[in-house]
Amino acid sequence: MTQTSTRTERAQDIDDSVIDARVGELTLEEKVALLTGRDFWTTLPIEKIGLRRILVSDGPSGVRGEAWDERSPSLNLPSASALSSSWDVDIARRYGAASAVEARRKGVDVVLGPTINLHRSPLGGRHFEAFSEDPVLTAALAAAYVRGVQDNGVGATPKHYVANDFETERFSADVQVSDRALREVYLRAFEDAVVEARAWLVMSAYNAVNGRTATESDLLETPLNDEWGFDGVVISDWTAVRSIESARHAQDLAMPGPEGPWGVALVEAVRRGEVSEEAIDRKVHRILRLAARVGALEGVEPPVAAPVHVEDGVAFAREAAAEGMVLLRNDGILPLPRPARIAVIGDNARNARTQGGGSATVVPEHVVSPVDGIAAAFPDAEVIYALGAVVQEGLAELDRSAIRNPATGGPGARVEFIDDAGEVVFTEDRLATGLVYFGGDAPLGRLARLVLETEYTPVRTEDVRLGFAGVGRGRVLVDGNTIADAVAEAVGTDLGAALLSPPAISAPVSFEGGTTYRLRVEYEPQRQGGALSHAMSITVGTEPADVDADLLIADAARAASAADVAVVVVGTNSRVESEGHDRTSLALPGRQDDLVRAVVAANPRTVVVVNAGSPVTMPWRDDAAAVLLTYFGGQEYGAALGDVLSGVREPGGRLPTTWPATQADVPVLDVTPVNGVMRYDEGIHIGYRAWLRAGTAPAYPFGFGLGYTTWRVEEATTAGFADDVARIAVRVTNTGDRRGKHVVQVYAERPDSAVDRPARWLVGFAVVRAAAGESQELAIDVPRRALAHWDDGWQYEPGAYALHVSESVAHPALRLGVEL
Repeated sequence: MTQTSTRTERAQDIDDSVIDARVGELTLEEKVALLTGRDFWTTLPIEKIGLRRILVSDGPSGVRGEAWDERSPSLNLPSASALSSSWDVDIARRYGAASAVEARRKGVDVVLGPTINLHRSPLGGRHFEAFSEDPVLTAALAAAYVRGVQDNGVGATPKHYVANDFETERFSADVQVSDRALREVYLRAFEDAVVEARAWLVMSAYNAVNGRTATESDLLETPLNDEWGFDGVVISDWTAVRSIESARHAQDLAMPGPEGPWGVALVEAVRRGEVSEEAIDRKVHRILRLAARVGALEGVEPPVAAPVHVEDGVAFAREAAAEGMVLLRNDGILPLPRPARIAVIGDNARNARTQGGGSATVVPEHVVSPVDGIAAAFPDAEVIYALGAVVQEGLAELDRSAIRNPATGGPGARVEFIDDAGEVVFTEDRLATGLVYFGGDAPLGRLARLVLETEYTPVRTEDVRLGFAGVGRGRVLVDGNTIADAVAEAVGTDLGAALLSPPAISAPVSFEGGTTYRLRVEYEPQRQGGALSHAMSITVGTEPADVDADLLIADAARAASAADVAVVVVGTNSRVESEGHDRTSLALPGRQDDLVRAVVAANPRTVVVVNAGSPVTMPWRDDAAAVLLTYFGGQEYGAALGDVLSGVREPGGRLPTTWPATQADVPVLDVTPVNGVMRYDEGIHIGYRAWLRAGTAPAYPFGFGLGYTTWRVEEATTAGFADDVARIAVRVTNTGDRRGKHVVQVYAERPDSAVDRPARWLVGFAVVRAAAGESQELAIDVPRRALAHWDDGWQYEPGAYALHVSESVAHPALRLGVEL
């Protein structure tokens, strides 16, 4: 078994002469027009050269398609932080392949993923959407993901190139980072996806790097094109292209369209000789090559005519969720025996987070909650649910099973667009009350007022706050009576956050279970400028009413004390982890820490399940019988959790990121630019490297994770470097009583180096699966480059290096030596 990357050759080379001939048929105006998107999600078709549109879609954790619409649901895969916790390149490849199958089903040509920016700080708002704090682990998994997508004939788009590891001032911040850190850390994370997996696209970021905006950066040429051999399309993040200057660089496609800074201005710049037509031709050639690869160019056979790796996507989502779960503590309680009574506690147990917020969001057909998954896994047990603590912040859309369309009598709601003259210009029947218009055919340009009407029959009698979330004025009526009429103002300047995480207006309402209420919301959106002038969102739903927090905790403790075992599901909410803003705290929101303490005191047989996409502090972690990190587990999250708790599956994950005991311990934390500048002063020392340098012990180190069996690394040998690779032969034995999974990790060390180096750094890894008592032989290849450092080129310090075969960065098992 070998854990190495090998270059993926194209199934079929695209004939450049054919592409050149098509470029030659275009006028300058047509060429330039092709370099800006036709709309939010598509490129410009040009019939005379047989070019259809190319449809791109957000896709890090599922492919949404052209419209954000519950009537066209998507497979919701586990978050990238869950995927990376598997440490399994085969899982990553299958994940990419499943994404491509979804893309094909939705007519999508290009998936905008994976997101492979690094976990530089646990406060990063899109931490859940990215893989790891380590560039080697990130690079290997990203390459496998890209390979899986493109082997099924869909383009993959590693993003956001480069050093886009925070959300605060993400549009304008200038990242000041050393060349060495860029090469060894931030660019290294992208390298395998381009060099080995041959990605068909790369997305350039919003931020600047060392004074140059990413879309105007020489990094697009060096190393991307001239060193790594990239022959694909550099697509911009949405609105990241801001000037003609970017056209002089290796930025190929500006999104979205049809407006943008290029267009007529770029044609004129070419006419004046300020931008060469050869530069335009190269961009057009790359876009047409992409079109040929995805089957969008008539007369050119694409490399892959139909998906070749197809499996049950729902079953894979369930498997991948379990593979990414990390068991942090277990006193022997897991897997659970057959308890007669289980107390399932927590807001996230009923309203689980399956994905983070922002542009990566998809709308799944269904979600299996933890409480439902546990009930299914233990059919003979009595399952008691208690809320315990309120986690929700902001509006949650109305329960789809409780709403009826007054116009059709079927499920859902009636939505009307009304123009300035008071005329209805668009009508649609929706199945949900969370609406996002982000592309698609709705005539947003003519919209003055949106009206949503539904008949709502709540299951329970409860006091809630009913309202809307959206930037603009809204009026909320219940049975014809106005309960709220106010304007919601955008918070901050991030337009993406204003669209996808808008503010809410609500008012208290008492609903009686089983009674039907007529709800009407009239909404006048605040008109946006620029690229978001054709985008809008509104959610009609409820917020929690004021509750007695102490009473909720007491009720949960009573439920726990009466049960054989308690399962507390804690986690974050949509306001904590989302695109558009960074986190301010690693603490769990609300009274969840108090809840865990109370439940553990009431029943020491308590399993705490953490439903968060990125690190949180867990001051109670040593008191619980077990702690299971489950991330955002996708639509099958609850089913996978039931599998793991019952022992049908083993938690297969190891930490791809260090988890701190306290926020104050984190050595690299800052995500806030100062005077527009974000300084990466720690250089190459991020993640576990920074922890080792600081000498501070985290709660759980990088690479850590327990299983349901035990392992022993019995021997490890290497003959040293041959052909720039040192192959390590490792013998591993499952010493437990059941089949299981182990992740063997190899770290390099050179304590007497004349060069500033990490105390240890990851250079290879491999997954092993074996039955009880079984031994496995595996090989882990360590490239010579993994021991190099950047100093105006890759440099190799001669001498002895130690290689540690480990179960985590903090737990070396065997030590080998190699010479450079």
